[in-house]
Amino acid sequence: MKRVNYRQLVGILLLGFLISLGFIKPIQDYLSIPTDITVFQGERLTIDQKHPNATVQSSDEEESILSLGNIENNPQSFSIEAIQDGQAEVNMQVSNLLVKKMNVKVLPEFKIIPGGQNIGVRLNTIGVLVVGHHLIGTSKGEVSPGEKAGIQIGDIITEINGKPIQKLSEVGPFVKRSGESDQPLDLKIIRNKKTLMKKLTPVKDASDARFRIGLYIRDSAAGVGTMTFYHPDSGKYGALGHVISDMDTKKPIKVYDGQIIESTVTSIEKGTHGRPGEKLARFNDGEKVLGSIFKNSQYGIFGKMNTPMRNGIMDKAMPIKLSHEVKEGHAEILTVVKGEEVKKYDVEIVSSVPQKFPATKGLVVKITDPELLDATGGIVQGMSGSPIIQDGKVIGAVTHVFVNDPTSGYGVHIEWMLSEAGINIYERNRDGDKVAS
Repeated sequence: MKRVNYRQLVGILLLGFLISLGFIKPIQDYLSIPTDITVFQGERLTIDQKHPNATVQSSDEEESILSLGNIENNPQSFSIEAIQDGQAEVNMQVSNLLVKKMNVKVLPEFKIIPGGQNIGVRLNTIGVLVVGHHLIGTSKGEVSPGEKAGIQIGDIITEINGKPIQKLSEVGPFVKRSGESDQPLDLKIIRNKKTLMKKLTPVKDASDARFRIGLYIRDSAAGVGTMTFYHPDSGKYGALGHVISDMDTKKPIKVYDGQIIESTVTSIEKGTHGRPGEKLARFNDGEKVLGSIFKNSQYGIFGKMNTPMRNGIMDKAMPIKLSHEVKEGHAEILTVVKGEEVKKYDVEIVSSVPQKFPATKGLVVKITDPELLDATGGIVQGMSGSPIIQDGKVIGAVTHVFVNDPTSGYGVHIEWMLSEAGINIYERNRDGDKVAS
């Protein structure tokens, strides 16, 4: 005869009792609500209780941080208003039975100015970048000293004979002295984050009697993109939303320094199925430098502005949305398709991933504005960095286009761009001021 498991029996009876009272469904609904929520001071959130008999409360000591209340004429929802920065715990109950605890973190009020302006970008690399090999015609035949020495495309030459190298013009004198003295060059290179030492012996070109190393090298790159945001408290900005890679090596450019410059859109090559479009632009006469560049990362380019930029339509600082706050549906982007005029266009957020850690491609964006579709066919190269606005808040930037559907593409959440810019939205310093190092 089997022994009776009294614990299981009690559990089954209790479960049946709760089901008879209608408790299980609201408990399941509560479990779907996030355990941790982060909001900004002054922000109000609405959370669906999904059951008219549920109650929500927080402890007395947290009343100064949060204000809780039911939505008028909707007993199945309640609101959380963030009064001041800090941390609080919200207890959710069904008939006095605790079914969920939600931790709410309130961040200091934070605002940025959205961009949308077309910008020119000029980057100076760390060292000189190897972008190709070429053969030198000598009295003994054709040879590439660089390839023979084991120098690969994508390598960065940072030192020659113990001396730092930053510009192309600095390489020539070393090559000339090495050839005349018949002494090899000692090269320090960076390859895939590793530092290597190589010896390279120049050869004399039979056509002009000059010594050469058989490498194509580059010390700068240029292009166009879109400004995403300007942070008035720190003077920092973010743009593009994705890394700038060398056109030949396809590898990210390691930046020594750089500048962003005024730029004008001259025409648009419309995107079609299987072929991304492109903004065609030029640097403005005089090449007015707008700011510096100190970082080129997978989230965009970042630096400091010399003077604030204005887009003419949304020039006031506005709050941001964290990734978990972004919702599917209507949004807007700011961008330029002609000249220097920033305009607002309708888009749809097809999906948004509530990311807890930095990651790219957190948004899928679809262009819905008839005017923009007529002008560009959708998302085009050069539009990267166009800020995305939802409910009067900056949520991210356009970054990539789908090759097989130019009307749609990826976006990056704004919080990761801010982090890459060195702007800390999560803490205050000892004096109580917002940190924006």
